[in-house]
Amino acid sequence: MPRDHVESIVDEWRQQLPDVVGPSMELGKRVHRLAGRLQEAVRNETAAMGLTPAEFDVLSALRRAGPPYALKPSELAAGLLLTSGGISNVLRRLQQDGLIERAADPADARVAWVRLSEPGVAAAEKIVRAVTGAQARLFAAADATLVAAAADRLRELLIALGDTAKDKD
Repeated sequence: MPRDHVESIVDEWRQQLPDVVGPSMELGKRVHRLAGRLQEAVRNETAAMGLTPAEFDVLSALRRAGPPYALKPSELAAGLLLTSGGISNVLRRLQQDGLIERAADPADARVAWVRLSEPGVAAAEKIVRAVTGAQARLFAAADATLVAAAADRLRELLIALGDTAKDKD
């Protein structure tokens, strides 16, 4: 089996600081490299559509919410790990582009809703399909059973680390 980039890094650390080398280091480095490859695929697809990854995340979260494709800004910020200032900037840009609408809750004027506009629904679906297609192409070089097994094992690991459904993203 060929060596990967992480094995070279681990071998170098094994020579320099052997006490820091272990499965957690290897897993951390491999997950970091995989995340980088996935983020690159997202950046390439979002840039091709004139969006930032954060804008993609907002459109995706709203579309995933289902009809009427609406969430509160605080829900978006918490789910996407953005600050209130960060989410405000993203929402402003998406509203300027006509992809979202903002409206006060008729039952409680203190509550604002962010909702996908009709063009926003279409844009969200287009970008989600583009990003998932890029991810599928990235993983196409690996056997599908290997990818599924890796996803299952990472799910188990994340749950063991305390990741739960309430931590949506």
